Amino acid sequence: MRILVTGGAGFLGSHLIDRLMAQGHEVVCLDNFYTGTKRNILKWLDNPYFELIRHDITEPIRLEVDQIYHLACPASPIHYQYNPVKTIKTNVIGTMNMLGLAKRVKARFFLASTSEVYGDPDVHPQTEDYRGNVNCIGIRSCYDEGKRVAETLSFDYHRQNGVDIRVVRIFNTYGPRMLENDGRVVSNFIAQALRNQPLTVYGDGSQTRSFCYVSDLVEGFIRLMNSDQIGPMNLGNPGEYTILELAEKIQNMINPGAEIIFKPLPEDDPKQRQPDITRAKSWLGWEPTVPLDQGLELTIKDFRDRIEGNQK
Repeated sequence: MRILVTGGAGFLGSHLIDRLMAQGHEVVCLDNFYTGTKRNILKWLDNPYFELIRHDITEPIRLEVDQIYHLACPASPIHYQYNPVKTIKTNVIGTMNMLGLAKRVKARFFLASTSEVYGDPDVHPQTEDYRGNVNCIGIRSCYDEGKRVAETLSFDYHRQNGVDIRVVRIFNTYGPRMLENDGRVVSNFIAQALRNQPLTVYGDGSQTRSFCYVSDLVEGFIRLMNSDQIGPMNLGNPGEYTILELAEKIQNMINPGAEIIFKPLPEDDPKQRQPDITRAKSWLGWEPTVPLDQGLELTIKDFRDRIEGNQK
């Protein structure tokens, strides 16, 4: 198949492209390089079945493809809050452009939505039918509400125009190629520990997250895209850890002598986040297979190579 991946030079997009190329598809990667980097897709640049287009999806584009994986959008608070208007435009206008393309060429459309649609949840763990608790005027809403509208658009294009859609809600994911400066806990802690800096925990560290290794997530993407299910579907690892537990784990793996310091919690930071993956298990036979310790070792190795490489 000929498959378009928006945001294909990013952390998740590039891992997805690796899998699609290995399966023998023709892949078109679309990226404006706001948070993506050519380094992530370097190995495919000379491949005749791979095409890279520098493009911002808030502008329309005409292509012929069979499937569209729509991943383009900065996903870490530091990046999506840097230019919140651009973030919501990417989620709304960008998604509309990609759905319009899917409608025109009759491509199957995959939306990478987020667990952020649940906001700071009153329900734990979160199931797909939970409607969420989002502050629509808060500093995270450009992303949270943007993704909620992207889901709305997807379902409206499906109902009104018959577009074949798939919607995934991604919970915290980590792995090689995460940006060192993306402000997410896994990358923050690893980069700080490798640089002999104190590990910064926001709040008292009792808030929880669930961490899914990137290869597990990509497997879920491909299974849903090629199934008969529409979604929305949670994809994430139901193993729940406090932020302090994660900090101590990474501290012990890299630099047991590193200090852990505490700072005030940012506005609207969710206190709990854990996916209910009943749907993914029963619909796709999918569940995560990579344990946190193993995934962290692979991620730390990648960060170490990059950080030490930059210091030379």
